[in-house]
Amino acid sequence: MPARAKILALPQLVAQVRAWQAAGDTVVFANGCFDLLHVGHVRYLQAAAALGARLVVALNSDASARRLKGPGRPVASELARAEVVAAVRGVSAVVVFDEPTVEPLLRALRPAIHAKGTDYTPATVPEAAVAAELGIQVRIAGDPKRHSSAELLRRLRPGAGC
Repeated sequence: MPARAKILALPQLVAQVRAWQAAGDTVVFANGCFDLLHVGHVRYLQAAAALGARLVVALNSDASARRLKGPGRPVASELARAEVVAAVRGVSAVVVFDEPTVEPLLRALRPAIHAKGTDYTPATVPEAAVAAELGIQVRIAGDPKRHSSAELLRRLRPGAGC
């Protein structure tokens, strides 16, 4: 399936998730900005995908990423970032969201597992209370956080060297 076909609007995604759940598939949910996709992102997404049969990735919109990361971010547009994330092996669907948190998406999709990166612990996951309320397992996935888009951008600045 082409990567672009995996980018769904929320109503389409809800219907798709319900179909996967009806078929007995374990749906895993992950989220992030994924600006300048790097090895840490790939490892997080692949580890999250390994937790179930289907991985849904919520990607921060351009406006949401700018609020989180500051001026000049994201570097890549939301549609470009969504397509790159959708191309990662194991990603079943991508949805772009603008809300401050993914709580509304968790409520709408009701995945079995909410996977967060290793920069979180089960106690620091912002959506932990909503996940518990909905019976969603929170799992930490990926390798230690030693990679960042901000560091890549610093290294790419003129005069910074490679």
